[in-house]
Amino acid sequence: MTETDRASALAAEPAGHGETDPEADLRRVGLHPDHWYPVALSRRLGHERVLATAFAGERIALFRGRSGEVHALEDRCAHRQVPLSMGVVEGETLRCRYHAWAYRGDGRISQIPYLAKGDRRPPRGVRGYPVREAYGLVFVFPGDPQRAAATPLPELPAYGSPRYRTMTYSRTVHCHYSFMHENLLDMNHQFLHRGVVGRLHPELLGYRSDERSVEAGYLFTHTGGKRNRSAGLLASEGIGGGTADVMTIRTEYPYQTLDLVPENADRPAFRLWAAYVPEDAEQRRCHAYGLLMIEKPKVPGLLRLAWPFIRRFTERVFAEDRMAVEAEQRAWDEQGEDRNHEVFPLILDVREVLRANGVPIEARPAGCGGAAPCGGARLSGGTRDQE
Repeated sequence: MTETDRASALAAEPAGHGETDPEADLRRVGLHPDHWYPVALSRRLGHERVLATAFAGERIALFRGRSGEVHALEDRCAHRQVPLSMGVVEGETLRCRYHAWAYRGDGRISQIPYLAKGDRRPPRGVRGYPVREAYGLVFVFPGDPQRAAATPLPELPAYGSPRYRTMTYSRTVHCHYSFMHENLLDMNHQFLHRGVVGRLHPELLGYRSDERSVEAGYLFTHTGGKRNRSAGLLASEGIGGGTADVMTIRTEYPYQTLDLVPENADRPAFRLWAAYVPEDAEQRRCHAYGLLMIEKPKVPGLLRLAWPFIRRFTERVFAEDRMAVEAEQRAWDEQGEDRNHEVFPLILDVREVLRANGVPIEARPAGCGGAAPCGGARLSGGTRDQE
């Protein structure tokens, strides 16, 4: 992008974005809260169960009522600040384990068992978050709740398609979310994976970017070395039969996607959707959620047999990537700033997208040694209900 293009893009940004200094250290920029973020796997939240999770230092208690509906509340009782995730679900309410204060799904207090007439008026309750379930994930909207209804969930047409079967990933990574975006988008790091995929030559076919997204296309050619058999199964060698694959990777703020089309194929052999959700207030730890949608081969049952081997292969690749990005984060922590010298224009553009669409991470108040409840580092642009 030219400087003129960048200025025009910033001017065209929707309200609530573009709030960061264009020269700010990206690792001090937080994810904008006005989006839907996955915070749990649906299967982990059984009926009348409660689960603790978090977004950028804000602790969130998820609970599923008897009806099956999921609710998300600020994870603290308005009474003594005990986490509501320690509580008990009764029907469609969540009851604090300590003094049995009961909360509705919107965070309002529905009952204080021992409250008598003339007692001090209780607080209204705690913050309730908009929450939705899709793709086997629980999404919350941690930003302005008035914007939730107009903000769409990501669209994943391959999920649930009879042509594809989905493998779900959920892993904590100790790094700023931006390192994850850079890692997937910059495919020039294949030397890292040479023990798994052999020698791969990635050729950048081209890329494009705007104020909200960066998309790159690569041609991958296997040039030698031992290739893990599961890598071939994942790339659907039996469909394309070739040695070159076209990979398209896209950061569409705040999510990321990857499509791989084998040589001579007319549709992706697999499609990946990923979100990197910050857990701590400083956003130096994120939870990576991934949906890998793999095309079913023509041979019935082959994918089912290959499933554990594909899982092992992808986990090994992810482990190598995690090793690298966590090392990058440790370097940032030790140096106190971002000293790396990037030369790839594609990565410079994605950094600009992440910076321009994010919000500053505010400094932690003095004397606050714990995580979220005492305030911690906060995201500008978020909202919180008052008692």
